Amino acid sequence: MEDKMEFITQKLCMAKDLGVHGNLFGGNMLSWIDEAGATMAYNVCRTPHMVTVKIDEVIFKKAVKVGFLIRIYGSVSRIGNTSITLDVEARKYNVISEEEVVVCSTKITFVRIDESGEPVPIPSPVKERYANKC
Repeated sequence: MEDKMEFITQKLCMAKDLGVHGNLFGGNMLSWIDEAGATMAYNVCRTPHMVTVKIDEVIFKKAVKVGFLIRIYGSVSRIGNTSITLDVEARKYNVISEEEVVVCSTKITFVRIDESGEPVPIPSPVKERYANKC
């Protein structure tokens, strides 16, 4: 089956990213997911004026240790009038075997805003582009 998710970014798990048990601190992973999702939302919606409004449940399925690469992927799940929801997945990547293992996944919603922070519509061409893909 073909992977429908698009590569967004990757991060290297370093010692500064660890929690007290020697694994990647969950808060750091959430930050990486939020940043990656925002990057994708900016690109899809053609604006840097997007804010996070919701991150759905995140279940951490695998531990991440120092030295592992985390690849973050996303796909458009839904586009509303002012919002976009993305499916986002973080995968632990082995550079030797090129194997990827899902660490966690979630849905994350962003809203397009104007200069005063009020929601504004996502451009019609963007909505039309994704109308049949969601």
